[in-house]
Amino acid sequence: MAFLDKLRTIVGPAQVLTGTDAAPYARDWMGDYFWTPLAVVRPASTAEVSAILRAAGAAGVAVVPSGGRTGLTGAGSAEGKLVLSLERMNRIREIRPAARIAVVEAGVVLTRLHEAAADQGLYFPLWFGARGSAMIGGVLSTNAGGSNVLRYGSTRALCLGLEVVLADGRVMNLMSELHKDNSGYDLKQLFIGAEGTLGVITAAVMKLVPAPRAHATAMLAVPSLDAALTLLNRLQAETGGLVEAFEFMPRNYQTRLVEVRPDLGLPFPEAHDVTILVELGATAPRDTVPGEDGQVPLNALLERVLADLLEEGLLLDATLATSETQRAALWARREAAAEIMMGAGPTVDTDISVPLDKVATFLDRALASLAKIAPGARTVTVAHLGDGNLHHSVIVDRNDPGLKTAVLESVEDIVADLGGSFSAEHGIGLSKKEAMARRKDPVAVDVMRKVKAALDPKGLLNPGKVIPD
Repeated sequence: MAFLDKLRTIVGPAQVLTGTDAAPYARDWMGDYFWTPLAVVRPASTAEVSAILRAAGAAGVAVVPSGGRTGLTGAGSAEGKLVLSLERMNRIREIRPAARIAVVEAGVVLTRLHEAAADQGLYFPLWFGARGSAMIGGVLSTNAGGSNVLRYGSTRALCLGLEVVLADGRVMNLMSELHKDNSGYDLKQLFIGAEGTLGVITAAVMKLVPAPRAHATAMLAVPSLDAALTLLNRLQAETGGLVEAFEFMPRNYQTRLVEVRPDLGLPFPEAHDVTILVELGATAPRDTVPGEDGQVPLNALLERVLADLLEEGLLLDATLATSETQRAALWARREAAAEIMMGAGPTVDTDISVPLDKVATFLDRALASLAKIAPGARTVTVAHLGDGNLHHSVIVDRNDPGLKTAVLESVEDIVADLGGSFSAEHGIGLSKKEAMARRKDPVAVDVMRKVKAALDPKGLLNPGKVIPD
């Protein structure tokens, strides 16, 4: 009680939640993890975060940072711990159009940054389904990816600087606005992707890019994944690198989509083994200003390239969006991925990446292995194919931990053999700690433990996450 009273003096009584008031902070988004926090504290400034961490350190209380609570790996689990919600730290401190940067606090929701950048004719190119609730601190802490990584990179590539509060309450100012800075270790990279285990991110300097003035979006039926890769490389060459998204929705994904969201329909009369959602984005007038015939050159370019590919047998069919409504309908099918997996039954979810030219090999080997381990199991796969990131889910017939582990280890074996990673964009949290123990280089894990011990010697920042026990 003395500790909670201390928190109330720092942030005010209304910003310390306990009991039923803390219930919204006591489960993860997918309903896979539930916990009872000691309390939830909601600071409004970096100074308040600093004071909270000093108080927690003195009292020996563990702290779990929290953002939009859209994580998928249990990283926000906080049984008996203090949840530190950054939701009130939601100011966009400034947007500097000439420098193409945004200075934002950790609680800024992604969609709000999209809107603020758009008001300046700019774009923050991090885009995924949970953008309406995910916050900047969370996407930095997990190094989130999404659909536009192919062109713009993951969150790490979009960050110039950070403000971080360390476990002892000191504030580290890494709020660089520089694209080049070789003054020692690039410390901000330690905290991006660390899931709140090394410090609490309170603000950041993020890169902005010119907002696309036109998009060309299409759904493509392709004869094979090898043909899809050829198609991607051709599009990149023909457009000068304008491909922003290249999303793979195979037959098994479309089958599940029809089961759960029949209202969204399918892009073609029948499902294909390989269906690709491709989107180009352009800013130059030569690509975006309609010609005398009223057609946007970017769309004409996409049509021409697709026509050539159709003649070569690298394309079976195509549906091009001719309006924003049609474009939104194409994207709705892709962004329903999380929704259509809810209630699917006992599921083994993976978030893996492999080299682009080995995606087909992974899927072939994963299905062959699954047939031996769990005959009759269903798979649902959706992928950011342009960067080799697959969300490969296996729906098994029973909630058997041993069976789930066998399926997961089988996937990991194949991924490791192909030179891939067991975690591409969702982070580690709790659900991938065993994979870290099995797959991560032991020397790398040892270094991680030493970094954690140096920055958080009492082990109070999001303990039990990321690093294997």
